[in-house]
Amino acid sequence: MTDNQLITPISNQPKRVVFCDFDGTITVEETFVAMLKHFAPDLSAQLIPEMYAKKLTLRAGVRQILESIPAECYPEIIKFSQDKLIRPGLVELLDFLDSQGIPFVVVSGGIRVMVETVMGDLVNRVEAIYALDLDASGSHLKVLSEFEGETELVSKVRVMELYDADVRVAIGDSVTDLNMAKAASIVFARDRLVKYLDEEQKSYILWNDFFDVINNLTVNK
Repeated sequence: MTDNQLITPISNQPKRVVFCDFDGTITVEETFVAMLKHFAPDLSAQLIPEMYAKKLTLRAGVRQILESIPAECYPEIIKFSQDKLIRPGLVELLDFLDSQGIPFVVVSGGIRVMVETVMGDLVNRVEAIYALDLDASGSHLKVLSEFEGETELVSKVRVMELYDADVRVAIGDSVTDLNMAKAASIVFARDRLVKYLDEEQKSYILWNDFFDVINNLTVNK
């Protein structure tokens, strides 16, 4: 794994790069959303539906919820992330991509420590992880992001632009992946993302687990 601080565009990029969401995509359940609801239930109940309805930007809503959480909860957030299930087929997908020389980039609108906690040793098999960092030195958590965009705390399109690939493959499940999906050549969509892409009239491939992704990419080498 390479820290995102060290990532620079490379002149000889492979033909394809896979960009994958984390929360509800790599994980079976929406771990980050569940964490927000657990540590900030009232504010989450108010703001999360507004973000799903696209009435409130992810940038504003996620920051407001996270920064309402006392910093002393940080160790509990890490503990909350443990033992979360990974969607079937991820290891096999990484094996397939390695055999094809295709980088796998995790792009999450959630927090890095949760991604790393859930993925464990698998973090060593991905090209990079882009996610939010948290400063817990004050009274409340503070959000840190190197790729903040107009509507997102992590602009997934800006991350994609670091990689000069001919084909950008996006894998996602929700509103946090909409901009990434719209900018991708090939989109694997499930859950809420399907509805958003239907509204945008953007084509996609339905998927349930990572074996579906492998099967499609194998056919379309």
